[in-house]
Amino acid sequence: MVTTIIVSFALTLLLSFPISILLGIVTTLAIHFHTVTPLTIIPQQLFNALDNFILLAIPFFILAGEIMTEGEIAHRLIDVMNVFVGRFSGGLALATVVACMFFAALSGSSPATVVAIGTIMIPALKKYGYNEDFATGLVTSAGSLGIVIPPSIPMILYCLVMNVSVAKLFMAGIGPGLLIGGVLMGYTIYKAKKYGWSSHRKYSLKESITIVRKGLWGLLLPIIVLGGIYTGIFTPTEAAAISVVYALFVEFFIYRELTYKKLKKVLIDSAVLSGALLFILSCAMTFVWLLTSEQIPQQVANSVIRYVHHWWTFLIAVDILFLIMGTFMDDVSAMLILSPIFMETLNRFHINLIHYGVVMVLVIEFGFLTPPFGLNLFVSMGITEWPLMRVARAVTPFILLLLLCVALVTFIPQISLFLPNFFYR
Repeated sequence: MVTTIIVSFALTLLLSFPISILLGIVTTLAIHFHTVTPLTIIPQQLFNALDNFILLAIPFFILAGEIMTEGEIAHRLIDVMNVFVGRFSGGLALATVVACMFFAALSGSSPATVVAIGTIMIPALKKYGYNEDFATGLVTSAGSLGIVIPPSIPMILYCLVMNVSVAKLFMAGIGPGLLIGGVLMGYTIYKAKKYGWSSHRKYSLKESITIVRKGLWGLLLPIIVLGGIYTGIFTPTEAAAISVVYALFVEFFIYRELTYKKLKKVLIDSAVLSGALLFILSCAMTFVWLLTSEQIPQQVANSVIRYVHHWWTFLIAVDILFLIMGTFMDDVSAMLILSPIFMETLNRFHINLIHYGVVMVLVIEFGFLTPPFGLNLFVSMGITEWPLMRVARAVTPFILLLLLCVALVTFIPQISLFLPNFFYR
């Protein structure tokens, strides 16, 4: 069976099949040729895979992100961040990073973060004298925090296939998210001092109070959503629904920038993206069911442990594998396929599944920044009208910084596990 899975997977991948169809074909061939199970089990498993309450969080978070991208919340957040950090050397670039961190905590989506912040800040950074490659690379890279800082759609997908707590994984993403944000800000300050990029304007006390007051509605959303999840007031799914209602209320009745025409576009885009993600997830979960029923993770664990003797060596190998897989397929799909295969190996090495999940999300972050499947690169191409390779070159220095952060989080588990261990003793 393993040979059939590997060969059919490789062939369909080379033929550029969509990942959902690829998984369906591989599962069907394995069941047909190597088991006596009727193929009617496949539609049953596809349906069962979607019969999960937490799945409702995905379309809700996608919809909330789309609403805020089309509305005024992103603009108000940027104004507030300029008030707080705009006065420092490289203040506009620092405001960009902080705004990306906050919007990431609102949308849970990296491409949405790049769109919302990049369309405003890339032209502004160029206008005030920042190097255009630096500006594009900064926004594209900082936008990837959308999947690290909770809420995060890839984190929800990981929790579904690995059966771990969404709330714990969300909390585990805060430390690494702040680490990456801090590293990007440190690099920004270094570049600003080197090239003389200074603050573009000063704010009076009255102006600052006015801007913060107007942006308060946007600032409150991550506090309401994440605070409600961590205190147990509501579940992640309920938090996602609340974020949609809150975003609609703010955009329609407070900022009054979201029109019914824009809302129609938001609903269509959200429905298409949600449908695509959920179909991929149902096919992946059916594939996971096949692997589990045939005890393939146990076979993989036996093979790995024969040659790998330390947990950190295994994690390095997994990181490298995912980086290679990112050149053939998007890393979210790779996570859905490979993580369940490594489940037994993780248990034998006593690797915490929450820590492993954070490492996976950080590696997925690279998938958003590297060709040929880097979604953030494509978004920045649309904003700047640059060719793919120029955007990729602009992002390269930031990828090196992210590699450092991945190494720190991989080898120092407490960076991600401190908060979950503290609050969930």
